Amino acid sequence: MRVLSLEAQDFRNLREIQMQPAESLNLIFGDNAQGKTNLLESIWCCTGCRSFRGAKERDFIRLKSQAMHLKMKFADSRRTQEIQLHMARGDGKQKKILLNGVPLKGGSGLFSQFQCVIFSPDDRELIRGGPERRRGFMDLCGSQLTPKMLGCLRQFDQLTAQRNAMLKQISLGTAQRGDLSLWDSQLAAYGSLLTCLRYAYVKRLASVCETLYGGITGGTESLSVKYRSNIFKNSEIPERPTKEMQQYYFEQLRKSADDDIRLGFTAKGAGRDDFSCRIGGLSVREFGSQGQQKSTALVLKLAQASVFYETKEETPVILLDDVMGELDAKRQRLVYEIIQNMQIFLTTCQPESIGAEQTGRGKVFFMENGALSDSE
Repeated sequence: MRVLSLEAQDFRNLREIQMQPAESLNLIFGDNAQGKTNLLESIWCCTGCRSFRGAKERDFIRLKSQAMHLKMKFADSRRTQEIQLHMARGDGKQKKILLNGVPLKGGSGLFSQFQCVIFSPDDRELIRGGPERRRGFMDLCGSQLTPKMLGCLRQFDQLTAQRNAMLKQISLGTAQRGDLSLWDSQLAAYGSLLTCLRYAYVKRLASVCETLYGGITGGTESLSVKYRSNIFKNSEIPERPTKEMQQYYFEQLRKSADDDIRLGFTAKGAGRDDFSCRIGGLSVREFGSQGQQKSTALVLKLAQASVFYETKEETPVILLDDVMGELDAKRQRLVYEIIQNMQIFLTTCQPESIGAEQTGRGKVFFMENGALSDSE
């Protein structure tokens, strides 16, 4: 998968960007706060996903501007396509998404067409952060490979919200406890499916992570990644959900109903799942050094790219946001080895930090005050 061209107008501090990237490495350098990360974010927005920085969509429009526009052409192994995103200030529906000139209702239509893997300084939060960060990682990665997972997630989230609303109505006396049964049966079905899909993905990811981490440490340390279901033991999770599995999930929801009514939300189920990372049997989150946490986060992202390529036989676009300078030579070599056949957009304040052997590849761009120029 390759980005062929990118145009950005009034996206954050980007005024008029026109970029013809190389098929291999694209190095974007410049001082801090000049727009390098904004450029990567504009590419990421074409996946249809939320901002990797946690920003709200209204923040995409440049200050003192009334609208922003993105246009990107990209090619995969089958064809060339074009994505256009337009957003304007004001009330009402001001966001427009077009794929090959055809309007889309939402960003999900882009998700199955264009995929990226983003590496950023915040990646260590995958290890140090709460379970919701790791669930989000599992769900994004799994959905990139299996469209069915994206639909399952939407149904699961919608059903969970409806069940939570019912819990509050019961607490207020405007609904009966028995009214939960309908939501519980549906939630058990989608929750069981989601558990199976996540477990299958983490199992594949774990195998790659173990190999990659061994490469970083020269085999002196071993990393294990394991799925942690809120309801099931890993040994009980099948490839596909069974009636027995759904029934057990349903029973757990019923057993926790009194507590859920008191709390006002659903405390059991796939909405509380997680995965653990351990080195030598000890939790990396709780006992790992900063170096171990950073290496584990890096390995997770590299494994994501590797599993995607192995499954899809298609390379994702790689976005490296000011991360290479933090890595030693051994870790840099591992990154470049895994992504060597992929298109890379790499930002840095110090071009010399990316490794002398890489500077001759692809194209080099200079970013200053929201303007991009080719660097001779």
